[in-house]
Amino acid sequence: MINIKSSKDLLKMRKAGEITGGALVAAGKAIHAGMTTKELDKVVNHYITSRGAKPSFLGYGGFPASACISVNDTVIHGIPSSKEVIHNGDIVSVDVGAYIDGFHGDSAYTFKVGEIDPAVQGLLDATEGSLMLAISMAKPGVRIGDLSAAIQEYTESRGYGVVREYVGHGVGSNLHEEPEVPNFGKAGHGPRLMSGMVIAIEPMITLGNPGVKVLSDGWTVKTRDGKAAAHFEHTIAITPDGAVILTARE
Repeated sequence: MINIKSSKDLLKMRKAGEITGGALVAAGKAIHAGMTTKELDKVVNHYITSRGAKPSFLGYGGFPASACISVNDTVIHGIPSSKEVIHNGDIVSVDVGAYIDGFHGDSAYTFKVGEIDPAVQGLLDATEGSLMLAISMAKPGVRIGDLSAAIQEYTESRGYGVVREYVGHGVGSNLHEEPEVPNFGKAGHGPRLMSGMVIAIEPMITLGNPGVKVLSDGWTVKTRDGKAAAHFEHTIAITPDGAVILTARE
C-alpha cells in the first residue's frame, strides 16, 4: 500500500530531509585523501545525532554504521572501515538517512576526491543528470515508469549501465515503503504519482557492464567488471505543482 502523507506529515519529513541533506554537506566538507571511510562515517553520525535525529541506517537490518560509504567500484552498501583509506582520484558515494519525529529522510551523493578520470567525471554527470531529469518530471498523474524510462534512456544513451537489482522506493515512517522506483522500465507503466506521495529516486549507474555482485559480508555491492559506479539520490514530495526536494543540500 502506498502511504499518502498529510501536510503535517510533510512538515516533519522536511525536517528529516533537511538533516539528511545537511549530513551530506558535512561529509562533503570533511572528505579528503588520507582519511578512512570509518572516520567519514563518524562525521555523518555526529552531524545527525547533534541535531536530535537518529541515523536511519544504523542497525537497519543489522547494518553496523550510520552511512553507506561506497568507493569506486562499490555501487552501494559499502561498510565504513578503519582499514579503507580514501585516496586522490577516488569517487566516494555517501548514502545517509536521518530519522526524527517519526519520519525518515534518505539521500546519496557521489563525491570526487581530487582530480578524477574524465571518463568517471562523465559518469557522475550523467548519473546526477538522470536524477534531476526524473525529479523535474515528477508530478501528479505521471507514472513511475515514466521516470524509470527517462533515467534509463538518459544514461544508456550515453553509454552507461543501469543496475537492475536495486531500486528507489517510497519513504515515510518506514525507510523503505511502496512503491518501488526502478531506474529502468517502460513509460506509461507503474503506479501514478499522487499529491502527498514521497519517494526516493536513486539512479545507480555503472561505467561498464551493469552486472553486480554482493560480497561475503552480505552488504557490499560491487560491479562485476571492477569499473566505477555512481549513486545519487533525493527524497522528494509530490505536490500539485510538481516535486519538492526534501533532502536539498544548501
